[in-house]
Amino acid sequence: MYNPITFAVVGDSAASGVGDSDDQGNYFGWTYHLAKAFQEPLVYINASRPGARSGEVLNVQLPKVLDHSPELAAVIVGGNDLLRSNFSPETFEKNLRQTMVDLVSNGSTIMLLELHDPTVIVPMPYLVGRICRRRVQAINEVTHRLSKEFGAVTLPTRALSGIYEREKWHVDRMHPSKSGHQFIAQQFAVLLRERGYFIGEVKIDPINNRSRKDSILWMLRNGTPWFLKRSVDLLPGLIWLSGAELIYILRSKYSQLSQDRTGVVLGSNC
Repeated sequence: MYNPITFAVVGDSAASGVGDSDDQGNYFGWTYHLAKAFQEPLVYINASRPGARSGEVLNVQLPKVLDHSPELAAVIVGGNDLLRSNFSPETFEKNLRQTMVDLVSNGSTIMLLELHDPTVIVPMPYLVGRICRRRVQAINEVTHRLSKEFGAVTLPTRALSGIYEREKWHVDRMHPSKSGHQFIAQQFAVLLRERGYFIGEVKIDPINNRSRKDSILWMLRNGTPWFLKRSVDLLPGLIWLSGAELIYILRSKYSQLSQDRTGVVLGSNC
């Protein structure tokens, strides 16, 4: 008889299943749907928490799952790091690297998830969108670099066909809907089969998002308080960063204009 595979999950709300819950408030998410599709004995452990950053994943969540020596470990983090005013790509990389070192040293195969481009589905002011895209890009560059280094199973979210379809996103447009979580589970199942795991088809529930009434209530209970709490930390920084971004844009345009004028003058003397 085969020993069961231990599948452990650490990370933030994208790992804990926000966007895919029942009427009692129980979260499921793509890792849950993926775990159900395994066709071999499996122990499923999810230590993730909405709001977690890379430091918490390394120092709090990781020790909880290392005790179980997981063969497979999903590390889904980065979204909350970039939403802080003191965001540091270097700190994020240091935390994620150490998390992966500890897991690989324990014999784990690691799963990573590329961040999507939130500006595609969330309306943002122009300058804020530029800042957001640059931070997401920084997270993804670290993710892909460490993925290659440690041989992780990484889902290239942005390359997936239909990933930005509205039905795949929760009412807050930041988290996958039930359909979106199941879609991600399907894609990871394909990648894991290539690594030799026995995984069947991920079940797709025809009932996807909440009703409009439930969606509005969810935003009032969860989305608005989250936004206000995050604004206290992020908004002052965004104002400063937006000003710096505007100065950068103006300097770039001025520099390009100066180069163009220099080129015209030089050209006229030839």
